[in-house]
Amino acid sequence: MFDPGKLRTMKQRDLKTKLPAAYWRLWWASAVDNVGDGIFSAAVPLLTVALTRDPVLVSVVSAATYLPWLLLSLPAGALVDRRDRVGLLWRSQALQAAIVAVAAVLIGLGRIGIAGLAVTGFGLSACEVVFATASLAVVPDLVSEAQLHRANGSQYAIASAGQLFVGPPIGSLLFAGAAALPFGVDAVSFAGSAALLAALPRRPVPRGVRPPVRVAVAEGVRWLGRHRLLRTLAGLLAVNTFCYQLGNVTVVLLATQTLHVSERGYGVLLAGAAAGSVLGGTVNARVVAKIGALPALLTALIANVVIFVLIGASPNAVVLGALLGVNGFATTLWSVVTVSLRQQAVPTDLRGRVHSVYRMLGWGLMPLGSLAGGLIADVLGIRAAYPVAGAVRGIALVAALPVLLSAMRAGKPAR
Repeated sequence: MFDPGKLRTMKQRDLKTKLPAAYWRLWWASAVDNVGDGIFSAAVPLLTVALTRDPVLVSVVSAATYLPWLLLSLPAGALVDRRDRVGLLWRSQALQAAIVAVAAVLIGLGRIGIAGLAVTGFGLSACEVVFATASLAVVPDLVSEAQLHRANGSQYAIASAGQLFVGPPIGSLLFAGAAALPFGVDAVSFAGSAALLAALPRRPVPRGVRPPVRVAVAEGVRWLGRHRLLRTLAGLLAVNTFCYQLGNVTVVLLATQTLHVSERGYGVLLAGAAAGSVLGGTVNARVVAKIGALPALLTALIANVVIFVLIGASPNAVVLGALLGVNGFATTLWSVVTVSLRQQAVPTDLRGRVHSVYRMLGWGLMPLGSLAGGLIADVLGIRAAYPVAGAVRGIALVAALPVLLSAMRAGKPAR
């Protein structure tokens, strides 16, 4: 039976046990891929604002990038539970390499616009839905249960380092040289990741009669619906990611137009968020061992609310970067806790479907968050988006508080 206090009882020897070689192959693949993603994440908004200064059109590109999480998460989960997960990992990365390579050529020829960027973002994210779902399902096959929190923390740390710390400054520098360069480098990173993933050990694919996809998806939905803590966290994640994107879609405008940060400086600014995220991923296992998983989660969520309100009032780029860094630390801390709780609780044969339901609820509102952020910035001003998002996050946290406190009390005897 699942015990929410179980992660709290980790021994120091569990923190020091070496992670297996197969896990580190996955880690290196993530490292290569996420550096490329960081390059891409800096280049896309810069190219977007080079094509248009309309905040609504800027938000359309972001919304298209997140739309596949709403449309494809559920069928992707069923696919992950009935197919070779390693095969899905490397094939999705190979397809992403092809998509972004085509985009690089079009950009080099000067034949891409807002619609082309939106289509590229949609295609890459469609592959990412499969990749992310399979990746979460694979980790428990590679490490022991006692190592889950540290393994997930290391994955989040390298993702944050690549996407927000290493990649963005490189992407900004490459974009300043030629708009197509960062996209070409991203294509190479996807290909390198695919090559590493293809050598991961395979888990036998379940045989026998398989129910229709619709029935299989419904089974995952019902399982999550019966789990009070995880369904509450899924709903909380939905609101938080909606609000994150509501604010985040305007950060490029806040930095470049309001605070007058240069193209190169924008990439460095994003590195502030990455520094906090990397630190959060690195120390999360020790924080959880010290104060407990759910107390760490609740503290991080409260910090997110306060920080979002403050970001909107940032007087300069230094303060904005510092706030983004603290926010990155808090976000990574609660993200790792929730992922580890899910991996610990969900049966192996349901892992892909439950993760996909969770991701759909968590990420499905992000396109709406992008559009809402663009509209709020257009009507109320660029600085307004983050405080509005912080207020909404605070209301959601208050609503979820009884369930979180109940789970914390239930976990106390296991301390």
